Amino acid sequence: MTHTILQYVFYLAILVILAIPFGGYIGRVMNGEKVFLTKIISPCEKFLYKVMRVNEHEEMNWKKYLCSILLFNVIGFIFLFLLQILQGVLFGNPQKIPGVSWDLAFNTAVSFITNTNWQAYSGESGLSYLTQTLGLTVQNFVSAATGIAVLFALIRGFIKVKSNGLGNFWVDMTKTILYILIPLNIVVSVGLVSQGVVQNLKPAETVQLLEPIAIDKEGNIIENAIIDTNSNTVSVDGKIVDDAEIIKEEIIPLGPAASQVAIKQTGTNGGGFYGTNSAHPLENPTIISNLIEMISILLIPAALCFTFGKCVNNKKQGTAIFMAMFIVLVLALGTVAVNEQLATPQIAQNGMVDISTVNQAGGNMEGKEARFGIVASSTWATFTTAASNGSVNSMHDSYTPLGGMVTMLLMQLGGVIFGGSGSGLYGMLIFVILTVFIGGLMVGRTPEFLGKKIEPFEMKWAMLVCLATPIAILVGSSIAVVFPGIEESLGNLGAHGFSELLYTYSSAGGNNGSAFAGFNANTVFLNITLGFVMLFARFVPMIGVLAIAGNLAKKKKIVTTSGTLSTTNGLFVFMLIIIVLLVGALSFFPALSLGPIAEYFSSIL
Repeated sequence: MTHTILQYVFYLAILVILAIPFGGYIGRVMNGEKVFLTKIISPCEKFLYKVMRVNEHEEMNWKKYLCSILLFNVIGFIFLFLLQILQGVLFGNPQKIPGVSWDLAFNTAVSFITNTNWQAYSGESGLSYLTQTLGLTVQNFVSAATGIAVLFALIRGFIKVKSNGLGNFWVDMTKTILYILIPLNIVVSVGLVSQGVVQNLKPAETVQLLEPIAIDKEGNIIENAIIDTNSNTVSVDGKIVDDAEIIKEEIIPLGPAASQVAIKQTGTNGGGFYGTNSAHPLENPTIISNLIEMISILLIPAALCFTFGKCVNNKKQGTAIFMAMFIVLVLALGTVAVNEQLATPQIAQNGMVDISTVNQAGGNMEGKEARFGIVASSTWATFTTAASNGSVNSMHDSYTPLGGMVTMLLMQLGGVIFGGSGSGLYGMLIFVILTVFIGGLMVGRTPEFLGKKIEPFEMKWAMLVCLATPIAILVGSSIAVVFPGIEESLGNLGAHGFSELLYTYSSAGGNNGSAFAGFNANTVFLNITLGFVMLFARFVPMIGVLAIAGNLAKKKKIVTTSGTLSTTNGLFVFMLIIIVLLVGALSFFPALSLGPIAEYFSSIL
């Protein structure tokens, strides 16, 4: 037990140790200060501004900043949509994979421009190398950079006084990609390649199996089969199995995986190069590659908390927000870890499965890779749903009811427990504004944060931002529940089947992208509705955040007095956590009661 706890502490400690200095580096980059890469990258940066005809000193108001974002994403959507439709006739397709259907292309294009990376396809068999690299990998970079750019627009709203400018979107995005994402992902990619993650442009290879297997006519593996390769016969208990097929070869999918895996983690994107994502041995082969990928998931979101403190010249404020996120993360991780370690009586199957922890790991190993076990799987599941990352190294559909509920709830909170790159922190800052407003009412003062008054304009937009995710998830899932034939997409019926559906829309609405794995989402109805849920949950909060930033920038600073509500002490951190959890609990408790909570009580009764 002590060894298990130390593993969890080890993962969390590495995250904090790396996040603090990296947060300082990001702050220096975005503030225009010189860093160790400036001499190398600055000429390239200047060249790009010249090619794009961008005036790096131009200040955009919030509406122009927003229009630039929307225009950029519309162009990205069209390009990625057409790339998928036409991939069958384009180069970079050694497997000769045909073009994608229009509805799946729509869903995937929306998914990647919104930093969701929901995948209703299997990458190695559904998309060409050209689509994976020029389409998906590029969007992984720019969608993450877009979120970080919006965050810095909001930060400038707090910093600037009586100003209309929030910076320049094109400059913010360029700096983010050149100075932060590319260098970081080169390091991560090299680390992954060193562990055996595939990185080449070779077509898939066919290899001989060491031990042939037999399947029936429906494609199921025949257990306890005796295979005679000389006579090509299959027998079970001495009886020949008719229509059995002997499989002697296996297709090994190859391709430029490591470069996409790196940015999918660091950019909180999550889309796997392979269908089974980071549970695939060619995408995540060792415990070291697992550690690299897992820490990469939360590195930028955690670092941005310290960046925020540096940029607003109040390190305690950044630390306070980090602690609020970190406390919820630890509580979520503890809940998942305990439930997966204890498992449920049904998993024991009347003694057929030993879930005890005597001389073995025990617990719920269903759906988990043996090379990672419960600790690395539970940590990954918590990190990926907290960060709105969506990559998986185990199948969440096989988690215990309460373990699966926690991963679902982290997404339903709006991805503010670290959340996506940039989007997580600006979402949490909106909750900070809401908490300050409530706290101001309690002490009878005009609410203020970082020297700026919080007034009705900010509160109206803040409420819309806070409710955007619940609206997207609940409206989308309620429509899907009554849609004819939706049960055909479910892997299970009853409470667990409802959990699969709710998890799917929570993943889309939280811009996460992970799946319960038992749910088949590749239908026209689901591709379209999930696409619109992803668009709503991404851009409505973005509009609200920029509107708030623009209004804050116009205001003057007010003097902090002894009566000003402190936003850096333990009491405020506690209030912030309660507000975040209340919004999630009040919005989703009825739905969770029909799914994972009902399943939990049915498992113990």
